[in-house]
Amino acid sequence: MLNNIKHIVRLIKISSILAKYDCLFLLDHLGIGAVPRLSLSFILPKPTKAVKNLRSGQKLSKALQDLGPSFIKFGQTWSTRPDLIGENAANDLSELRDRLPPFPIENVREIIKLSFSQDIEELFSSFSEKPVAAASIAQVHFAKTKDGKEVAVKVLRPGIEQAFKRDIELFKWLANIVNKTQNYAERLKPVEIIKKFEETSLLEMDLSIEAASASELNENFIDCDFYYVPQVIWGLTARRVLTIERVTAYNIGNKNKLIEDGVDLEKVVENLLKSFLIQVFRDGFFHADLHPGNLFTDKKGKIIPVDFGIMGRMDIKNRRYLAELMFAFLTKDYNKVAEIHFAAGYVPADQSKQAFSLACRAIGESVLGKPANEVSIANLLYRLLRTTEYFKMETQPQLLLLQKTLVVAEGVARQIDPDLVLWEKAQIIIEEWLDENISFKFKTEQAVKISLEKINKIPKIIDNLDLILEKQLKSENQVFEKKIFNNDSINTINFKFNHWLFHLILFIIIILLLID
Repeated sequence: MLNNIKHIVRLIKISSILAKYDCLFLLDHLGIGAVPRLSLSFILPKPTKAVKNLRSGQKLSKALQDLGPSFIKFGQTWSTRPDLIGENAANDLSELRDRLPPFPIENVREIIKLSFSQDIEELFSSFSEKPVAAASIAQVHFAKTKDGKEVAVKVLRPGIEQAFKRDIELFKWLANIVNKTQNYAERLKPVEIIKKFEETSLLEMDLSIEAASASELNENFIDCDFYYVPQVIWGLTARRVLTIERVTAYNIGNKNKLIEDGVDLEKVVENLLKSFLIQVFRDGFFHADLHPGNLFTDKKGKIIPVDFGIMGRMDIKNRRYLAELMFAFLTKDYNKVAEIHFAAGYVPADQSKQAFSLACRAIGESVLGKPANEVSIANLLYRLLRTTEYFKMETQPQLLLLQKTLVVAEGVARQIDPDLVLWEKAQIIIEEWLDENISFKFKTEQAVKISLEKINKIPKIIDNLDLILEKQLKSENQVFEKKIFNNDSINTINFKFNHWLFHLILFIIIILLLID
């Protein structure tokens, strides 16, 4: 009861801020009904004139900024779900980056001292007191190490963990209300979404995890001449502090500066898309926050990313699905598109393959029928993901994150080169990946891998089944002895014969498994 009162008081405060930005439409999704909402509109503050002509997504973005870091982070998460909230709202919420007031330098000093048991002056020869960026989770300062390296130091906001914990409790409470009152809850799974949000947020608040992501991406492109990931300074990195090599290059969003200094724009776009597609298909590990502020380039067009807090992963099954899917759409083989979905298990077997093929044709023709420089892979994937409701497709979170990242990457690329023909750039990499990974060698390697996994399980299976067999035979022999006669020699012969027969059958099963 007290817990409910606490959440209700907090919800009233939140409602006041939502009313200020004309965002009370959110309360409709809590199932409170039109009458209570109308009553609240009289009690709560009136919307300010500044938000009158803004879109719903823009109003919500401003409200979340006012509500604080936890809500900003929540808005960033929803910005990756255009299938649920719409493309415009998702784009508006994607602006929730680097917009918060910075926290004082005294807090920065305290956090660094707690992390390394040394003062800033003992660790750095210089340290900029004014941050270059301040976001919901952390802020960034430029500095120079004692050995002369120019670095960027990312420091976690003080008290951020406690703020997230308080707000996540409220989010869970609200999600349970939605779960019990709204018909769409079964498909959207709000409780599961909040749990996933909690997991990812806790990971992002450990800056050593972000450092590990940067390190892995660096290793994946260690000898690459068109993509460079800054080095992590591990000796100056901890859970609340990340120190990484400072980037001194052109911001990719400043097109006029790129043109003025003679940077090859075509090369920049080519390297941006090539590096992203390689991350997705070759490595299954990709940078998922490719807005212009996180992308830099040198004069030769080499791409240099920063901020590795949001990363995506794709297992081999999803990579193969995505590559085959794109290739099938490219060749307008819509029956193949449908077969890929059914074979992957994304569409339930009780759905109509012909109807799904027709839906894919509608998507493909409307997207691919545009002029070549207007064709969007992200839009194609977005339209496909929207069919989940109609064909009861299981939601694939990793594909949703990829789709959102593609939207941003395509937007950045087209800002630089409006005439970009994206399909041509993507087709080469996709075809090469398919040739390599659907080859006989690949299939053989996968078969050997699966066989070895099965072989490793055999000793445990034998041990477990031996115990079961012995117990069963012991029980049967005891019954047999009581009912007919007591003959130890016959019991021994029976046990040995059955034991030998059992292992023969088990051996045949194992061989069949390996052959399969």
